[in-house]
Amino acid sequence: MQNNFFCKNPYINLYEKSSYKSKIASQILYGEKFKILSKKKKFLKIKNSYDGYIGYIKSSKNINKFKPSHKVIALKSRIFKAPKNLSKYRSKKFLPFSSKIQILNKNKNFIMFENNKWLYAKDVKPINQKEKNILKILKLFLNCKYKWGGKTYNGIDCSALVQLFYKFNNKFFPRDTIDQIKYKKGFIKKKKFKLGDIIYWDGHVAICINSKKLIHAYGPRKKVLVMPIKKTIKLIKYTANLEVKKIFSI
Repeated sequence: MQNNFFCKNPYINLYEKSSYKSKIASQILYGEKFKILSKKKKFLKIKNSYDGYIGYIKSSKNINKFKPSHKVIALKSRIFKAPKNLSKYRSKKFLPFSSKIQILNKNKNFIMFENNKWLYAKDVKPINQKEKNILKILKLFLNCKYKWGGKTYNGIDCSALVQLFYKFNNKFFPRDTIDQIKYKKGFIKKKKFKLGDIIYWDGHVAICINSKKLIHAYGPRKKVLVMPIKKTIKLIKYTANLEVKKIFSI
C-alpha cells in the first residue's frame, strides 16, 4: 500500500492497537502526511511521514494530492464557512497549531484552505517560516489540559510540547521521551539552567523558560504549567522517585 496520504480532519487519534479501547499513542494533524501500511476492519495501520510513528487510525477520507503552502501559528484557528466574522458563519471546528494548509483563495482578512472553509489570515504563516522564539510557541499551550498522546489545544502530553517546536520549524524530532532522550548528547547534571534547556526524566520532559522556571505538560497537575526548576526536580524525585536522566539545549 505504502502510498502517501494527508489528513483532512482537524486532527485524528493514532491508537496503539486497532481498537477504540486501545490507548491513544499520538495524533495526526491536518495536512500531515502518512503512509497506509495495511487495513484491518475499520482501522488503517499507518506510518507518520514526519517522525516515522506507527499506529492505527479510524478509516476516514484522506487525500493523496496535497501541496501545503502555509501552516497554522495560532493555538487553534477557528474555521469559518465564509470570509466574514459573523456568528452564522463561525463553525465549531478549529485547526490546531502546526496544521499544514494550502491557500486556495484570499478575501481581506481571511484565507480559504478548502471549499467554503476559511481561516483568519493572521493565524497562518508560510510553510518555510521559522519561529526561533521558543517562548512564543510554548506559552501558546499554557493551561491546556494534559492528555496522554495529545498534540493539540484539546490536550497535549509532555513530549508533544517539545516535538511541536521542532516540527513547526521543519526539523525532525522523535515523538516519545524514550526516543527523544537518545537523540542528542547532553549532561546528566547541570548547576545553571537557561532558556531552551530540556530536562528529561524516565517518561517525562520539561523545558526551561529561564534560569529559574520551566514549562511542562504535567500529568499530576493535569495541565501545561510553569513551575520552579529546582522545586520540580525535588517534587518528581519525591513523588515518582525519578532522578534527572539527561539535559540538553534546543
